[in-house]
Amino acid sequence: MSSTVFAIVLLAALLHALWNAVVKVSDDRTATLGLISFGHVVLGCVLALFVAAPALASWPYIVASTLIHFAYYFMLNRSYRLGDLSVVYPIARGIAPLLVALGAVVAAEEYLPFWVWVGIAAISTGILLLSSQSLRKNPSPAMILTALATGASIAAYSLVDGLGVRQSQSPLGYIAWLFIFEILVTGFILHRRGRKMLHLSRAAWIAGIGGGLISAVAYGLVIYAKALAPLGAVSALRETSVLFAALIGVIVLGERPWRLRLFAALIVATGVALVV
Repeated sequence: MSSTVFAIVLLAALLHALWNAVVKVSDDRTATLGLISFGHVVLGCVLALFVAAPALASWPYIVASTLIHFAYYFMLNRSYRLGDLSVVYPIARGIAPLLVALGAVVAAEEYLPFWVWVGIAAISTGILLLSSQSLRKNPSPAMILTALATGASIAAYSLVDGLGVRQSQSPLGYIAWLFIFEILVTGFILHRRGRKMLHLSRAAWIAGIGGGLISAVAYGLVIYAKALAPLGAVSALRETSVLFAALIGVIVLGERPWRLRLFAALIVATGVALVV
């Protein structure tokens, strides 16, 4: 993996952690997810004005990814209702890199070197470790299952978009229209919230749409990187966003325990070194 792609994915991971922090501190996570999705649509419309449309062969992937994202938002919101963010998020993001790497072997015949597999496993282990203390509180089986389903949906859209952008002949065009199609997700969520959206504060609207723009840039960078590097490696590096989120939690939000987070960070850093 080139240093340019490495830097792109790490930047995407940092931005991803920032928008998840926005969701975490939100009073209405469902409404915030809807506004974040709307931010994707806005950026997609602007981008589509300046880039070539994706090739016809990539459109089935855009449709499939849109449907999978719909499932992702549903499962993510459901998971947060059943359990704490500190448990759900590491489980969902922790299993995704391994699933993407395995899926890439089947769908794209991408066979990674042994040490890269070790690195991906280390990244997943470090991420999952972040939820280990919370798991001792015996969370409900329903919460664990929904968190795992969320992780599976993350892996599914990551794999679909990685394959689709390679068929697009226009990575930026693929990104633009993928975000535009997210209007379906936005419309569903905002319709479900109904009149409650009218009572959101201006700060909530700004935070939601701003978080959506950050989220869109983050995922757009990841999709672009997938056109240049192995899907499993890109997915694993992207999930270092959990580390950035953990650091934000410790430094900005005052979350504890910090020793466990530091240990997990060292494991993930070791995995990153092996992947790169």
